Amino acid sequence: MSLPESQFEQLSTEPPVEPTHDPAEAKGIEGKSPTQLAIARFRRDRLSMIAFWVVMFYVVAGILAPILVVFNVLKWNGQHLNLLSVELGGVPKGAWGGTSWGHILGLEPRTGSDLLARMWYGITFSLTIALAATIIAVVIGTILGIVSGFTGGWVDWIIGRIVDLTLSFPQTLMLLALSSTGVALFAKIFHKGQLDNLPNAIYEVLVLGLFGWPSVARLIRGQVLSLREREFVDAARLLGASRRRLYFKEMLPNLWAPVLVQFTLIMPAYVSAEAALSFLGVGIKQPTPTLGNILQDSVNFSGADFAYFFYPALLLAIIVISFNLLGDGMSDALDPKGDR
Repeated sequence: MSLPESQFEQLSTEPPVEPTHDPAEAKGIEGKSPTQLAIARFRRDRLSMIAFWVVMFYVVAGILAPILVVFNVLKWNGQHLNLLSVELGGVPKGAWGGTSWGHILGLEPRTGSDLLARMWYGITFSLTIALAATIIAVVIGTILGIVSGFTGGWVDWIIGRIVDLTLSFPQTLMLLALSSTGVALFAKIFHKGQLDNLPNAIYEVLVLGLFGWPSVARLIRGQVLSLREREFVDAARLLGASRRRLYFKEMLPNLWAPVLVQFTLIMPAYVSAEAALSFLGVGIKQPTPTLGNILQDSVNFSGADFAYFFYPALLLAIIVISFNLLGDGMSDALDPKGDR
């Protein structure tokens, strides 16, 4: 049945209806980058987020501590000898290590220094040593891992044997055996006074970093073995890219996820290593505080003043656990198929 001519003309003269675009609907289907997806997965993990904020708190505290010391706000070396008991060998008076409103965590035996101030300032040195050693280990391991996995052949064989040789040395025993020689070597470069502990710190950082890179190199080598067969690498070769560009412009940007995860996992290990080495008498010496040498000194008073031992041990445990949980959370977020 045909329409009347008047209705046909009315339909033909009406303007076409344009489709409406809802901005909210278009935004809802907007694609996300792999980085945005990884951040979203990480933020959904409550335990990882708690660990992240705990780590950030200690990092900020470590950065602020030297500033507060300069302005005499954080008095880490102040002595309150009148609050110590001479009869008990310099143990603080009162319950739980001399805890009071003026000294929330009590006092350090023998010196009478505020324990909270010393622990706070000790975070700076402990994290600095661990951070410097971690950077050395990750940088060396990443570079050698890329070169080994991408080049192959005799270069891969030589780097592999260096890794095996480095892993065969007992790290702790080597560090203890060479401590006197290494510290004396660095002491010749620096003057006395405020730099007395600098040779010890440099020696500790170098030994931890130079013995810690093989695990990073092995991981990066395995990642590069799969990446070097990808199309973008073949395209870069056809365009005449140099070895340096292939290593650091093509390979390295695709390895930031495992490198970042390794960094967050090595960092707590080196925080613990600094404490262990200070306990063995190799690290930074008193009166400069680190979590390690505070814990070492507290062992002598674990019976008479248990609070002096408890607080540094608890702080060290919280830092190490938080970094480990952060590393595990980042690993799950950056590699969601890893647990399948």
